[in-house]
Amino acid sequence: MITVEMRGITKRFPGVVANDAVDLALRSGEVHGLLGENGAGKTTLMNVLFGLYQPDEGEILVKGEPVTIHSPADAIDLGIGMVHQHFKLVQPFTVTENIILGLDGWGFFDMAEAERRVGEVAAQYGLDIDPGVRVQELSVGAQQRVEILSSLYRGADVLILDEPTAVLTPQETEALTVVLRGMAEKGKTIVFISHKLEEVLKVTDRVTVLRGGRVVFGAMTRDTDKNTLAREMIGRDLASLRADQQAQVLALAGSEAEAHAGEHGTPAGVGECLIDVRDLHVIDDRGLPAVRGLSLEVYAGEILGIAGVDGNGQRELVEAITRVRPIESGQVVIAGEDATGWRARDYIKHNAAYISDDRHRDGLILDFDLGRNATLKVFDRSPFSRVGLLDFRAIVRFTRELITGFDVRAPGPSLPAGKLSGGNQQKLILARELSQNPRVIVANKPTRGLDIGAAAYVHQKLMEERERGAGILLISSDLDEILLLSDRILVIFNGQSMGVLNSADAATQTLGLMMAGTRLADLTTQEAAS
Repeated sequence: MITVEMRGITKRFPGVVANDAVDLALRSGEVHGLLGENGAGKTTLMNVLFGLYQPDEGEILVKGEPVTIHSPADAIDLGIGMVHQHFKLVQPFTVTENIILGLDGWGFFDMAEAERRVGEVAAQYGLDIDPGVRVQELSVGAQQRVEILSSLYRGADVLILDEPTAVLTPQETEALTVVLRGMAEKGKTIVFISHKLEEVLKVTDRVTVLRGGRVVFGAMTRDTDKNTLAREMIGRDLASLRADQQAQVLALAGSEAEAHAGEHGTPAGVGECLIDVRDLHVIDDRGLPAVRGLSLEVYAGEILGIAGVDGNGQRELVEAITRVRPIESGQVVIAGEDATGWRARDYIKHNAAYISDDRHRDGLILDFDLGRNATLKVFDRSPFSRVGLLDFRAIVRFTRELITGFDVRAPGPSLPAGKLSGGNQQKLILARELSQNPRVIVANKPTRGLDIGAAAYVHQKLMEERERGAGILLISSDLDEILLLSDRILVIFNGQSMGVLNSADAATQTLGLMMAGTRLADLTTQEAAS
């Protein structure tokens, strides 16, 4: 039975058509996968269904009746719930308090009765949640289950999950899969937004692919395969790509086998130590400990991957190494020089690169043209500056070379950086940071927000730098990315190292346990005992 039907949905934003006459039918008792690259229109379409956006054209039917969804409150009244990538929970509140927050008469609730009802719903759908625990005490995976439970408590028959596994460990992903299949068996309709092909093939019953805001493919999941879905997502056959690009695309799409397929030619630790972090302690913006006695080494000709669930000290670690954030105690050594007392400008002067996870905040000045952004780090050096004056001809010539060499899709150096697409902005940052042949590269989520094609390009450039002999510290919350690129993997939890693995020996199960707080030494002891 079709529970929701979207007909001819079109949604426009200034300069872009996010959804172009999209048709989508959702059925009860099914998990429906919604696939597409970043910017394909997946989240926009679901935001229309949830009432966050109003469509410019088209109509929505719920159980066969035309409806107008002005707001999320309307959607909830119609039995439609949505769990966003970034949770909407009040951390000091209990699970029950979060779930009943906003319901009529919240202040007069019988809390004991509310907890009992929340517990009943949790048990009905296999959600292992204590209704009385405070959300701040829960793991990320458990917090996600609270979000799902909140929608179910409000009577949702249709549940939209936007990239639900992006912040989960492998074990939490497995647990979520069991929950979603159980909900579908009880007649719920699940929309599973993702770009991870392995997960989509495992979890869903039906799949729809969006590209450029349009539906380009739809099928029962059992009737399709990974290569077909990848081809439809990127708009061309994988056979047209080089072998290394094919492996990258498939790995980015969530194929563990391909993620391990890359050759990591240089053994870890054979070159000079280029980043040496010793017993580092750093506090966050709230004044709380974020990095707690962490040590690591990055050698010339290797990529050290930092794996972990977001929020475990990664940002503070990166900002301390690149000298953007003060160090409480410990030492940072860059290419043999004590960098503990450096400022950010000293990091730059020592030919070190930094690719930030926030290209708008840290990577670019959006109102500046491409030429000024391309020379932000070197504008005061020859040939860009002579006797204190900028040489704009040299800047333009240099920027044109970067645009060509790094395939930045732009008409020329005079275009404001804010006019570029996200992928091309990232390419410009990559071009600037790598143009000086840096010895040290810190890359914090370098493919965040990029589609598969742009991400594969970034990966290729990082691997070329590794082969050149640079030492690269790669931070990512995407385990497939870490497995694809890294020679060694350090797992971080609560600001501490859980241990370091060689990439070739890193099993997903082991990494998942370490990301959840189990030290490698404890796992090794358990294996020896068994």
